[in-house]
Amino acid sequence: MVPFRVTRFPRPSNSILSLPLKIALLPFGSAGDVLPFVWLARHLQAHGHETLLITASLFKKHAAAAGIPFIPIGEDSEFETLMRDPRIWKLGSGTKAILEYAARSAEVFYHTLATHSTAHGAPDIILGPVTAFGARLTREKMGIPLITVHLQPAVLFSAHDTPIILPSLHRLLRILPVSLKSFLFRHGPNPLDLFAGPILRRLCNQLQVPPPKSFFRQWWDSPDGSLILFPEWFASPQPDWPPNHLQTAFPLEDLAAENPLSDDLTAFLNRHQKTPPVVFTAGSANVQAAAFFASAATALTKINRPGVFVTRDLTQLPPNLPDSIHTAEYVAFGPLLRHSGAFVHHGGIGTLSQGFAAGVPQLIMPMAHDQPDNAARLLRLNAGSFLTPRQFTPDRVASALSHLLQDPHVIANARAMANQVSAAQSTASIPTIIQWLQHRATSGKANPA
Repeated sequence: MVPFRVTRFPRPSNSILSLPLKIALLPFGSAGDVLPFVWLARHLQAHGHETLLITASLFKKHAAAAGIPFIPIGEDSEFETLMRDPRIWKLGSGTKAILEYAARSAEVFYHTLATHSTAHGAPDIILGPVTAFGARLTREKMGIPLITVHLQPAVLFSAHDTPIILPSLHRLLRILPVSLKSFLFRHGPNPLDLFAGPILRRLCNQLQVPPPKSFFRQWWDSPDGSLILFPEWFASPQPDWPPNHLQTAFPLEDLAAENPLSDDLTAFLNRHQKTPPVVFTAGSANVQAAAFFASAATALTKINRPGVFVTRDLTQLPPNLPDSIHTAEYVAFGPLLRHSGAFVHHGGIGTLSQGFAAGVPQLIMPMAHDQPDNAARLLRLNAGSFLTPRQFTPDRVASALSHLLQDPHVIANARAMANQVSAAQSTASIPTIIQWLQHRATSGKANPA
């Protein structure tokens, strides 16, 4: 495996390094998208920098638990409506739903940050994902440097290592020459301009911000820099990745210190030490996972294995589950997975990295977004496997788990992941990140509109 490395960058002067920064963080999405920004803010504050987290109101408790100043966006009900949209966990339509929602949210994100900046002073730098369109509007309008934060390889559209977004389309892309793929990425149609472009263009005109010809090609990555939060052995740097990038490690954040395992769960794990349970989750935001958990329950019965089901909506679990299956609305995966035999989940990047850190075999049911690409990379590492939603039947889940729990090569590779991914390694990357942010805050000034 490739050892941990970071991209080289000009070393800032000591005078720059000594200056504390005011940093606004604008994550967008579910817990897997927001918790990495909680991780960043927590460590930035510990090093004397001032942070402000602006995101969906649903994460107010998460920010409070970590001691991070927080401004909520919208109402919890808005997020719930999105998560119950039947399109959200489907290939193609899920991307459309997310991009449209992100574009509609851009105005309130922009005005929230602009209002706070007027009252309390503008931040020195903004951190946000590719879908933080309000952050990009703020950069263009106010001239504040913006760092695009990439949590997964799937959002880096490389012609050299092309991520899997639509598996059917990828079968064609992987046989095309690099030159042709590069041409398509530069000139072909794309979902961002198609689904979010009209909304963003109207908003740019309202704010008197010159809209780009293509939001995908000109706004996807900020010219001020990109922070890539996954290691090189998971996805190595490519020639067409954005310039001014820094690649470090997975950000492991599950608020474990603030959410210890419950007494009931601890007792359950103690009862099953000889046969560690299989942990199942369909994602922190997934409230459409009844079929997932039904297959899981039957599969566990077939292989005579205990399990832990984690879902924010317990009503989607099968009725009359046996005592060998423990259920919980939220569990910090770090301490839980250390007592598990395998981990079955949707393939979100945060969930996947927690499985790596625990050193357990993983089985993924990828549905949409970055999940198919993450599943393919897990398979490439031979530390787990995946089943599509159609394949996720009780018999196939039981067969896949039996293999993962007994294959010595998969078990050894999964255990080796724990040496590659740990909280200590994540924390060790923080000084490098801070130095790089200091440098980008002073050299990445944008021209306000």
